[in-house]
Amino acid sequence: MVKQKAKIKGYMVIHSQSARDKQALMALRITAIGGGHGLGRVMSTLAFLERRLVGIVATTDNGGATGMLRKHHQCIAWGDIRNCMSQLANQPLAKEVLNYRFNSNSNLDGHNLGNLLLYTLDALSARPIDGIQLLSRLLKVNNRILPMSETPTDLLAELDNNLQCFGEIRIDELNSMPHRLSLSPNVSGTPEALKHLQRSDLIILGPGSFLTSVMPPLLVNDIAKAIYESPAKVIFIENLVPELSPAGALTLMQKLDWLEQQLGFQPIDLAISNASSLHTDIPVISCVASDQELIHRHNTDGLLAAIVQAAHYLLPHRDAEAVTDIHSLK
Repeated sequence: MVKQKAKIKGYMVIHSQSARDKQALMALRITAIGGGHGLGRVMSTLAFLERRLVGIVATTDNGGATGMLRKHHQCIAWGDIRNCMSQLANQPLAKEVLNYRFNSNSNLDGHNLGNLLLYTLDALSARPIDGIQLLSRLLKVNNRILPMSETPTDLLAELDNNLQCFGEIRIDELNSMPHRLSLSPNVSGTPEALKHLQRSDLIILGPGSFLTSVMPPLLVNDIAKAIYESPAKVIFIENLVPELSPAGALTLMQKLDWLEQQLGFQPIDLAISNASSLHTDIPVISCVASDQELIHRHNTDGLLAAIVQAAHYLLPHRDAEAVTDIHSLK
């Protein structure tokens, strides 16, 4: 299965400038896909889009407080969903409340209050998505957060030596990239997520752990199919700092090639990357600043500028102003 797209000779680097008027994106429907910290950063940057912005969150985490809940209650992973909500919440102290971690000798030791809230609301609701929507309303989160699936599943990696590695924690600790990554068991995508993907103008992947944040939603067969069939353009946001996993040693092009090998088609139309050495056939936006306090997180103004420029380039028919800083490097 090969997704048809225009041929690009050589590669182009689009240098980001200061933040553009948010109005440039107001007419677009955007779906952001990934895990907690990275996806939360993208969604908080684009939160002004309100219901035109949807986040599809990886639900395969099996470590920490999330892992404890999953082990005893066979639920989806709530941690990344809670992390996104904490970055989007408009209520005072909401972030502190959602991220509060119990530290005592009780049975709650190590558990996270936000995870417990989401788990409890799920138990009282017909579907996990109902509990997420209820907490979103209470916290005045105006964007929609959706799990990639409402059925519990885990990551499964197949290694070159025919061994298998089960679960996010162990997969992130591998010494080399797995031959194949899949879900165990296979699950269906959230219907609302599939609908929004089909109607989107832009789809954003990352930043975050390539194997355990970006990849899990793409391994849901009907999510991959919806991306393949969607007219939306797809942007990949690479991490500012190499991650501590096998993917951290890969170049941007190697990541794209590995992604295409897994999915059977190449979904990426443009990348946002500060990598010093670029050898790729797709346009790349560079020079995106990091946050002053956390160098591994994107500065929100710079990230917004990069996404605006990407939209100008990928959707010229929706463009209000031309991009003037494209340099063709061959």
